Amino acid sequence: MEGFAWKVAVVTGAGSGIGRALAIELARSGAKLAISDVDIDGLAQTEERVKTIGAPVKADRLDVTEREAFLAYADEVAEHFGKVNQIYNNAGIAFNGDIEISQFKDIERVMDVDFWGVVNGTKAFLPHLIASSDGHVINVSSVFGLFSVPGQAAYNSAKFAVRGFTEALRQEMVRAGHPVKVTTVHPGGIKTAIARNMEAPDGVDISHLSRTFDKRLANTSPQKAARIILDGVRQNKARVLVGLDAKILDVMVRLTGSRYQELIGPAMRRLLPGPR
Repeated sequence: MEGFAWKVAVVTGAGSGIGRALAIELARSGAKLAISDVDIDGLAQTEERVKTIGAPVKADRLDVTEREAFLAYADEVAEHFGKVNQIYNNAGIAFNGDIEISQFKDIERVMDVDFWGVVNGTKAFLPHLIASSDGHVINVSSVFGLFSVPGQAAYNSAKFAVRGFTEALRQEMVRAGHPVKVTTVHPGGIKTAIARNMEAPDGVDISHLSRTFDKRLANTSPQKAARIILDGVRQNKARVLVGLDAKILDVMVRLTGSRYQELIGPAMRRLLPGPR
């Protein structure tokens, strides 16, 4: 894929799923990689695959919720490679639980990783991206950053926040005249382990939800998702919808406005019967 040769790209959550696929596709496109994850075993596997391709790679354990560590990491990456051109704020976790039974700590945990992790990464690397004179921030939201569903209030909140934060950032970079492009990514159902690793309130069994997601909703491979994302980045798209499901649901929300909620609720009850 054109447009990535010799660029330094940072990918969080690179130990599996979309993050790993992004790292591999970027490596194949000639980029230099700084990859991170809290899963050191998964990260090592990604590092090995990137090295096999022949791309320069720096791999580090990083918890995106640890702000000071993230700030230090950004300086280390810039010093190691001499510049930073792109950051893919991809790390995230999933959670399923109605607001009534979710604890404050449950919601805070999702916001810390899925929203504040994106803020931390953006703020930490933005000075380096501006200094590169060819920067790009790519923040991964979700199809659940376009519409809400029952049981996903915490995840919806984080992903809607990522969308608002990133769209505002894109406008600010244009207004300030900074050489930094900005893209928001909204994946639909991707064939990753995110549903199997999903957290839930104590005592809530989400195995049926995980199986349903894997069998019926996850229709796009991480590899295809990565190629769609990178094509959108290359074209400097403000928004990238990943998967036919994301495109269909985006159109539905645009056409129905807030009335989409009248359609989503019954659909979710049919798809996932019983209390969650």
